[in-house]
Amino acid sequence: MSMVEQTARVAAPAALALFAVLGAVMGNRPVMVGLGVAGAVAALAGILAWERTTGWPLAAALALTTAGLVVLGHAESSNLVWMGLCVAAAWVALTSELLVTVTAGVVLGTTVVSEWIQQTEEAGWAAWLVGTAFTVVACTFARGLRMTVEQLREAQHQLAEQSRAEERNRVAAEVHDVVGHALTVSLLHISSARLALDDEPEEASRALVEAERLTRDSLDEVRASVGLMRTDTPGELAPLPGATAIPDLVESFRRAGSTVELTVVGELGAVGPARGLAAYRIVQEALTNATRHAPGEPVTVQISVAERETRVAVRNDGAVDPSPAAGSGLRGMRDRAAGVGGRLSAGALEGAARRGWLVEAVLPS
Repeated sequence: MSMVEQTARVAAPAALALFAVLGAVMGNRPVMVGLGVAGAVAALAGILAWERTTGWPLAAALALTTAGLVVLGHAESSNLVWMGLCVAAAWVALTSELLVTVTAGVVLGTTVVSEWIQQTEEAGWAAWLVGTAFTVVACTFARGLRMTVEQLREAQHQLAEQSRAEERNRVAAEVHDVVGHALTVSLLHISSARLALDDEPEEASRALVEAERLTRDSLDEVRASVGLMRTDTPGELAPLPGATAIPDLVESFRRAGSTVELTVVGELGAVGPARGLAAYRIVQEALTNATRHAPGEPVTVQISVAERETRVAVRNDGAVDPSPAAGSGLRGMRDRAAGVGGRLSAGALEGAARRGWLVEAVLPS
């Protein structure tokens, strides 16, 4: 509850109680009767001040309060009573739904008109009634505006939460792709170094140096990906890879001992940053999966850059699991393609006897 609502919830009932007491003191009726009715109105005002009094209970309490005010002002013109009625009507309009407001307005209006219509010599009640009606309409609009603002704030909060969730998922995908590639290729280098350690120490040293370089580069990529989420990161962040970095990516797998053939049609530099990053990560994940699931098998990578779209195809001839599970890698590649408005398919080659796997992506320009 806002500060304005808290203040209104206390101020409106307090005003009703004050008007009731003043009406009892200033009215032309027995003191005990006046004070008794004023006490009842004050008690109802206390109920109105309770935070949980809303809706129909609020309307009922206001109706009883109004009845008490009418009794206090019976047979005499009382501006204090009218002020109390105006406050009561405004309060129900500010805090209740439209149906409750209309129903309470009809009941209260009928009660007031039937009482004051008897005072034919007093015409002031008509002006008060019109003024109260305008007050109710204004308060109803004010409540509608307040509800609209609250809905907009809630929608803004939900959008912020959704944006944070999408950003976390994006960074998680970046880290998954980078770390998965780094560990896979580094493992190949370390395995080569272990095998060559006794007979070819220079080759073993070269493999370890390459594994170290790859690990450092991957660590920089992870830092760059995580740094995109922070506003307090000092200095400039390393740029994320794009389509022009795909040849270097393929070469890193070759240096690790994988047989990878790359064919490029068109200019990789013509691919935009977002689609270039998607193409790079798709090739990276596809090569990583091929190295894991079909080690030693040749892999072909084909990139075709056209005016309207960029096509990526990664194929290997390794054995295919008859019921492969949809892991986070495949899901991540599909999300990469969908994130730039493209599509991706992955599966066993048609007609292949449990051998061969093809990943194809179409990324619109």
